[in-house]
Amino acid sequence: MTIEPTQLSLLTSSTWSPISGGIATPEGFLASGISAGLKPSGKKDLALLYAPNGACCSGTFTQSVARAYCVDLCVDRLKTSEGKVRAVIINSGQANACTGIRGKIDSEIITHELAQRLGLSNEEVLICSTGVIGEPIPVEKVKNHLDQLIKGLDKEASLDAANAILTTDLQVKQIAYQAVVGDQRISIGGMAKGSGMIHPSMATMLSYITCDVSIDYIIWSDMIKRVAESSFNAITVDGDTSTNDAFLAFSSGPKLDPKYLSNLEEGLHLTAQHLAKAIARDGEGANCLLEIKVEGAPSDLDAQAIARTIASSSLVKTAVHGSDPNWGRIIAALGRAGIAFNFNDVKLWIGPYEIFSHGTPQNFDRQTVSNFMKARLKGRYLIDDLISIKLSIGLGKGSATAWGCDLSDQYVRINADYTT
Repeated sequence: MTIEPTQLSLLTSSTWSPISGGIATPEGFLASGISAGLKPSGKKDLALLYAPNGACCSGTFTQSVARAYCVDLCVDRLKTSEGKVRAVIINSGQANACTGIRGKIDSEIITHELAQRLGLSNEEVLICSTGVIGEPIPVEKVKNHLDQLIKGLDKEASLDAANAILTTDLQVKQIAYQAVVGDQRISIGGMAKGSGMIHPSMATMLSYITCDVSIDYIIWSDMIKRVAESSFNAITVDGDTSTNDAFLAFSSGPKLDPKYLSNLEEGLHLTAQHLAKAIARDGEGANCLLEIKVEGAPSDLDAQAIARTIASSSLVKTAVHGSDPNWGRIIAALGRAGIAFNFNDVKLWIGPYEIFSHGTPQNFDRQTVSNFMKARLKGRYLIDDLISIKLSIGLGKGSATAWGCDLSDQYVRINADYTT
């Protein structure tokens, strides 16, 4: 997958560089991924992330009221242990959501069995599940493969783990960054899954980040919440969310001088945004990555609301799929975002082309803009799959970016046949 510059509003990085690797790249972390027969395809479907002694973990989770017990387990254990977590087991194929008391019992059995084998307390082990809602985990299959899963733990097994957590994804999603911060060389690794039911708050995704420095739990937790807002809560594919969404981030290693916390957070934003964009880019039936940039809003939150409204508009997304520069759909989505603005201040660009300015349509060549969009749709031309839409709505200082994708007939086919 192409590695590209990412951003947090106007923040850019000159120190963090992408390197080969993934979730186990930071010092002390191990990963594994195997096939335990949870999927009929025989593909890898069980992963394990193992953190060094003393690691600190924090996370954000789905806001859905209908959520799987594994989410409650993670929330409770992170709170009880104040982030002192060593291992996360992830199964793919069964969401184990809406399965009644069995969902609770199965999650606790699996984490207990794994904790015993690793010599840990139950509270130090988390579980994440992904797959079909209502499908319980085949507990015996998982238990019978725990020894193999543990034996496979390795620094070089990032890709195995990243593959094992996928469901309808077409692309594996992993990345690693490295920088010298002060006198420390710091690595950050990440992996994620997600393709459908993607929308802020949060989306149908699992994501994991590791880094090899030590941070106070409270500071780390606040940092991870901010990172989630600018990445996993800034993407949309279809406007739906689900029951099992989780973003877990681990820190472990030498202490970082507090004056470099902003440098570390920059690297975390880069990592998380790369993974978030990879999810949007791999949206079910998608052909391109759609980027919505909003500036000049009264506040960042206002800009965020506008960007996310436009990115999630079905009419905007279908126009993009048809390479149709139908700017009226973008302006209409702006108007229903719930943010006040002066229409005469609005400017709109599709790529480098100014389409609308100061309340008036501009004289642009529709075919030229359409060709620009066509050249960025996968399967037509292999150039660049990013279509950028930029809006300036006034003189405010608020800005935000959201990512999405086009909406195709293939999305309907994928989801119409998902469980049949």
